[in-house]
Amino acid sequence: MTAPRRVIGLGNPDRGDDAVGLHVARRLAARGLEGVEVREATGDALALLEDLASAAHLVLVDAAAPLAAPGRIHRLDPLSRPLPREIVPASTHAFGLAEVIELARALGQLPARLSVYAIEAAEFGAGAPLSAPVAAAVERVVERIAAELVGG
Repeated sequence: MTAPRRVIGLGNPDRGDDAVGLHVARRLAARGLEGVEVREATGDALALLEDLASAAHLVLVDAAAPLAAPGRIHRLDPLSRPLPREIVPASTHAFGLAEVIELARALGQLPARLSVYAIEAAEFGAGAPLSAPVAAAVERVVERIAAELVGG
């Protein structure tokens, strides 16, 4: 059996823009892309280790640190270099995404294809909705991921 193509949206559904990965995952799941598994992850990033080891092509979607422009999309290639800390900072609890990817690299468990879409966030308040610029980025990210997976 071939290892799957998989998309995982990361985030906290109760923290404003931190939920952007979950919104992207839901939109992609609604499209029903053939041969693509879509999941949501709201817990500890360390749980992603198995997904990193078992997918042929993995796309991760998460909120990014607010640098300059809320809603700005960064497509990162963690196979060529570690995730930049200014975009994907260390987690304040347990392992964050960057640490899990580096652990998988050290264990030789990275998939053949891996990309991270990080959307610059603006609002992380408890109970807040997605901010307007981040909400506007959701469909653009969905389109880019769909093109990446259908083309690859």
